[in-house]
Amino acid sequence: MALDTSQFKNGLKIELDGEPYVMTYFQHVKPGKGGAFVRTKLKGLRTGRTLEKTFNSGHKVEEADVEERNMQYLYQDGESAVFMDTASYDQMSIPFAQLGDDRKFLQENAEIDVIVYKGEPINIELPAFIVAPIAQTDPGVKGDTASGATKPATLETGAVVQVPLFIKEGERVRVDTRTGEYVERVND
Repeated sequence: MALDTSQFKNGLKIELDGEPYVMTYFQHVKPGKGGAFVRTKLKGLRTGRTLEKTFNSGHKVEEADVEERNMQYLYQDGESAVFMDTASYDQMSIPFAQLGDDRKFLQENAEIDVIVYKGEPINIELPAFIVAPIAQTDPGVKGDTASGATKPATLETGAVVQVPLFIKEGERVRVDTRTGEYVERVND
């Protein structure tokens, strides 16, 4: 379906030059002289690259043939992640190279939205936050209590995040998957 610039919004999935993109930012601009235009930032769903593009007012773009399927992450199979559709129990693999840094936050049996473009899985949409145990971190140095001091910690998923000095191995922490930052310690 063709959409014009008045229908642009954040999260809109469009197709440009045969590739699917999601709109992460848009701004309608009406200069004093000349015609209005829309300035956008688009993130490639297949590549993850960001593209800045300007469209003249009234320009039409095609909506991408993209669907999000709720799937469960099962396991890693060599160089790919295997997911199972929670409705049909079909399994599909996505190469780790395609997932980029998102693979560091995959937890077995976690429910993930898999983005499918023209029947082919191309990317995943992680939950905004995950709770994961710390697999490895150095103990905090006694007396090193400078405010805001942090140390690196490796999560069970393989991601490395900066955590406060008081966090110990085995403790569970909440991490923002969009930024890779520690949010809080989670006590069960």
